[in-house]
Amino acid sequence: MQVSVFVPETAVIEALTPAYRTFKTANEFLVSFGKQPAFEVEYVGLNEYVSANDGEYSIKTDRLLKDVTKTDLLVIPPAYGDIVAGINANAAAIPYIQRLYNQGSSVASLCLGAFILAESGILNGKKCSTHWNFIDQFKQRYPQIEVVDGAIITAIDNIYSSGGATSLWNLVLYLVEKFANRDLAVLISKHFALDIDRNSQDVFAIFKGQRNHNDSDILGVQDFIEKNYTEKLTIEVLAEKINAGHRTFERRFKQATNNTVKEYIQRVRVEAAKQYFEGSQKNVLEVMLDVGYTDTKAFRDIFKRVTGLTPIEYRNKYAKVAAEV
Repeated sequence: MQVSVFVPETAVIEALTPAYRTFKTANEFLVSFGKQPAFEVEYVGLNEYVSANDGEYSIKTDRLLKDVTKTDLLVIPPAYGDIVAGINANAAAIPYIQRLYNQGSSVASLCLGAFILAESGILNGKKCSTHWNFIDQFKQRYPQIEVVDGAIITAIDNIYSSGGATSLWNLVLYLVEKFANRDLAVLISKHFALDIDRNSQDVFAIFKGQRNHNDSDILGVQDFIEKNYTEKLTIEVLAEKINAGHRTFERRFKQATNNTVKEYIQRVRVEAAKQYFEGSQKNVLEVMLDVGYTDTKAFRDIFKRVTGLTPIEYRNKYAKVAAEV
């Protein structure tokens, strides 16, 4: 199987090497078992030498992307630094990505490599994953693509994408399992000390509130929610802040923030709870009350839905002092 790892102009070395090294390691294990290597792995790029990490590194490609007429899997890591600058620097790669996919190649984007992949248009009308901190920017630039919020891996129509940062390892392991077998993927996960079955990046997400919009009234409501999240906040009370009717207010809020009012309040409260767990020795009940909840089951269910962990699990994982169960 041919695996071509694209080296984007201004590459990110930490995102570039995992796919290349994982498939190479898979071959090494197979040879050690007396079997034939399963993957032919190469670096491909727009130029013979590509700079990475703002000039810290230089990568020599094995082939130019324009010369790749056929490959089984094209892997697209992210560019370094500014998103738009990275897209522009790699614009010449887009026709080749389109051609290879249309000819039957599978394509996988790693983390913010989803932006380069999205430029090709082959994700239009489909779902994908990307880094949790750039989801809003991705949605604004590519409204015709559905981002699976919090997902580690998304797979559809021979297109694969990963969530943020180290999530790319989970996608690479998934691809080894898909194109080789589960046992080999597990062996590699142990070799690199990786959690092979991590399935959400929600636990790492930091909710900042979606403020990249021009509705000043809704921005004011967001400020009010974030200052008064411990209070009982109803849609009627919030709608009165901007002299809007119930339905009009809900529509404007969802359009501006990509959240319903209820979802936004929940996200603000959960983010506050996370900060309490990380920075204090308060127990779960104390934190629950501090952020405006009185129902233990409701707090637990909402917290787990947002973060992927129960309040106790999150506290035990991130508290400065070991938590009491």
